Amino acid sequence: MQTTHWLSLSIWLPIIGGLVVLAAGDRNPREARLIALIGALAGFAVTIPLLSGFNTGTGGMQFVELSPWIARFNINYHLGVDGISVLFILLNSFITVLVVIAGWEVIQSKVAQYMAAFLVMSGLLNGVFAALDAVLFYVFFEATLIPMYLIIGIWGGPNRVYAALKFFLYTLLGSLLFLVSLLYLFTKSGGSFSILDYHKLPLPMPAQILLFFAFLAAFSVKVPMWPVHTWLPDAHVEAPTGGSAVLAAIMLKLGAYGFIRFSLPILPDASQALSGMMIGLSLIAVVYIGLVALVQADMKKLIAYSSVSHMGFVTLGFFIFNAYGIEGALIQMISHGFVSAAMFLCVGVMYDRMHSRMIADYGGVANTMPKFAAFMMLFAMANCGLPATSGFVGEFMVIMGAMKANFWVAAIAATTLIWGAAYTLWMYKRVIFGDVGNAHVAALKDIGARETLFLGLLAIAVLWMGVYPAPFTEIMHTSVNELLRHVAVSKL
Repeated sequence: MQTTHWLSLSIWLPIIGGLVVLAAGDRNPREARLIALIGALAGFAVTIPLLSGFNTGTGGMQFVELSPWIARFNINYHLGVDGISVLFILLNSFITVLVVIAGWEVIQSKVAQYMAAFLVMSGLLNGVFAALDAVLFYVFFEATLIPMYLIIGIWGGPNRVYAALKFFLYTLLGSLLFLVSLLYLFTKSGGSFSILDYHKLPLPMPAQILLFFAFLAAFSVKVPMWPVHTWLPDAHVEAPTGGSAVLAAIMLKLGAYGFIRFSLPILPDASQALSGMMIGLSLIAVVYIGLVALVQADMKKLIAYSSVSHMGFVTLGFFIFNAYGIEGALIQMISHGFVSAAMFLCVGVMYDRMHSRMIADYGGVANTMPKFAAFMMLFAMANCGLPATSGFVGEFMVIMGAMKANFWVAAIAATTLIWGAAYTLWMYKRVIFGDVGNAHVAALKDIGARETLFLGLLAIAVLWMGVYPAPFTEIMHTSVNELLRHVAVSKL
């Protein structure tokens, strides 16, 4: 067992950094920003050894840490990552750095509290991806709601309180059944809260079905799946730009990660029995929500619905039970983290100048912001699934996996390439191309060094993953095969 503490550092270093920023306060906003940036960079730096030291030849947990936490109830501080979870810790820490840079000049009130909220949330999110104890997972899983609730409720738009409350209630209520399920698994496992022990439990089919729906209540809201997606557009529209970026890039992944860490390995028979229902819900999200996105007049709302549609691809990939599907879904999750963050940051760049998210208020932005238009074009293409961008790789793999399972499922899923191109390019055309729309657009100034930095880093990530995805798939391949073998053996 490895005795390194990189996972603990990835969790607690950002949290401590956030507390330091909070203690520094707003006496000197520049000092608060610098401390936050140092904390975010340090948090990202300690995740790099997780990648460089990762052994792709094993599907088991690596960088494991195990210490008693609440010994009386057999609750442990148990951390570890496999090929499925390690990439999400890096993605989260990377996005946190970009969000701190993106909010550098934009946030002028309560700067220290804003930066601290993102650093604390970064540590909590890493805790979700690293936790191997069910109670520890649940604590991190629920604690992530608090900083995001504050970010939306304090720095959001005019209806921020309504949006924050809706976000909090939807996601919290779904998790209560999850907690009850964990207590049931605790009793059935002989008093263990170890998630890995639950993978070995011979649960009867009726119990698996009930547990599956309890898990579904918690995870489907987080994804969010249709029809429990209605909180997401409100949250995105009201959230500040950084909040939208983290919400789309990382927090939506928690629900999907829950399916892959809990539902599939713990409830393999129920997962297979109910896969038709899950595929149906996923296809509705892909097609119907794609059409809903097509008629949106607000750029943020359009990208929010786009996220629901793209995450439908993720749940589809999980429940077709082959390596192409699951690996494609995981790749789609990472790609969506890059692309959705980039799209929301692009909207934020324009909103900072015009204070409007409405498509009709723009037109001809390329005439006044050519560098920005080029970046947004790349991210729009990735959102459409253009080959050589990260958006293509995951969708292509999921469609291939679906084709192996059922031609018609693959055919319906593939329509996302049509809807995605329709709503994304339609928005881009009206905002960026054409004659200068009005005097406000004519007065726009192109992006500066700070904005070029965070958009440029995302552009590199999108192109790298699109052109050479092998490093990503190699890391997860063995773990995915282990998961599929476990599900197949249980079925036999």
